[in-house]
Amino acid sequence: MVGHSDGDALLHAVVDALLGAAAAGDVGQMFPDSDPANRGRDSAEMLEAARDAIRALGWRVGNLDCIVHAQRPRLLPHRQAIRKRIADILGIDPELVSLKGKTGEGVGPVGEEQIIVAQCVALLLPR
Repeated sequence: MVGHSDGDALLHAVVDALLGAAAAGDVGQMFPDSDPANRGRDSAEMLEAARDAIRALGWRVGNLDCIVHAQRPRLLPHRQAIRKRIADILGIDPELVSLKGKTGEGVGPVGEEQIIVAQCVALLLPR
């Protein structure tokens, strides 16, 4: 993936979902691409910062529902490992992280392997 940071579309979507659910801005506000310090930044660091920000506001993760739209790679063989990685960063049970993969079935920018799109919805609960 090409991106200002490490290009991890899924972790960026999770960061945005957490910050958005807490009304705490977004990944671009927290880590602007105009700051050279963010070039190549590990998205796991961004997720840790988002986790800490929502905790400071009195929230905890109830669950995440994530979708990755990509023709390749296929997510199914990696789904459990990805769920565990996200859960480990957030300090939650992997069972609270849903991850689905959708292809473009050869149609449009996703299907033609031009882009990968990641979406996430986060449920936050009071701590």
